[in-house]
Amino acid sequence: MKLIDLRSDTVTKPSKAMLSAMMNAETGDDVYGEDPTVKRLESIIAERAGMEAAVFAASGTQTNLMAIMAHCERGDEYIVGQTAHTYMSEGGGAAVLGSIQPQPIEFEKDGSLALDKIARVIKPLDYHYAQTKLLCLENTTAGRVLSLNYLREAKRFCEQNKLNNHLDGARVFNAAVKLGVNLNEISSNFDSISICLSKGLGTPVGSILCGPGELIKKARRWRKVLGGGMRQAGILAAAGIYALQHNIERLSEDHENAAYFAQALAEIDEIEVDLASLQTNILFIQVKGDYFALRDYLFTRGILLAEQPNKMGKLRCVTHLDVSRVDLREVVKQIKSFYTK
Repeated sequence: MKLIDLRSDTVTKPSKAMLSAMMNAETGDDVYGEDPTVKRLESIIAERAGMEAAVFAASGTQTNLMAIMAHCERGDEYIVGQTAHTYMSEGGGAAVLGSIQPQPIEFEKDGSLALDKIARVIKPLDYHYAQTKLLCLENTTAGRVLSLNYLREAKRFCEQNKLNNHLDGARVFNAAVKLGVNLNEISSNFDSISICLSKGLGTPVGSILCGPGELIKKARRWRKVLGGGMRQAGILAAAGIYALQHNIERLSEDHENAAYFAQALAEIDEIEVDLASLQTNILFIQVKGDYFALRDYLFTRGILLAEQPNKMGKLRCVTHLDVSRVDLREVVKQIKSFYTK
């Protein structure tokens, strides 16, 4: 029985073609800077982002932490969304390992951070306070795409307030595909950007941090300090190169599948669908009644949903390259069967 896993796009598995690219990758010692496939991946993504340099690491948590620690010194502060991944879901790494203080503020409904609210939490240049050095944005955030106008305004704001700005772009290619733009039209508004390769792009491991040469030099050192230096990493980098060549444009299929799934679920009385927030491949729903009974029923039929809803009672469903339109029709069929049994 095939598993239909809607918990996250992190569950994607490498295709046979990607595995072949990995098996045939040329390798060297990346800590010595001698892995040609890693160097090629870093060069490709830096060029696409319009940035001087890039560094390959094991995860987005690591590349975000490397960026924050490269931008900030101990005792500095970064501003971040209250539910942003860099604040909520990365183990408090910036504070624990970097002694860098987060200043969270609430997201707006569109996934942005209001610039006037950011301005109010920037600390004065006074020795009583941590020094505010960095703004961290997220795109996409909960599947929502930040507009190019907002990104340009945020860039100007940071320049005026002498802040660096970093983008957690774990799903930035979903944003680019939705906006119909190249990556550099988004990344040009930031001093650094972290890009995950192992979500919708389908690689087994890996994230890239892009930025100015000197910043990436610092970040590479922090990667080593964090235990992130990898030796013959070309095997993993080859998967990233394959993904960049083959798996970006197809992200629109995931967006279309999410829209189909949302409309189909909206026809079920017991399911409330948050259609307003659906822009890419992440859909939020609320289940009336016993969610856990529905979850367990679907599990016996090879369908995986989140362990439990979030604190707002919403359930996240994520479409990706391993979930087809046929799969989603089966999910809808089984949900209907649960409520009519």
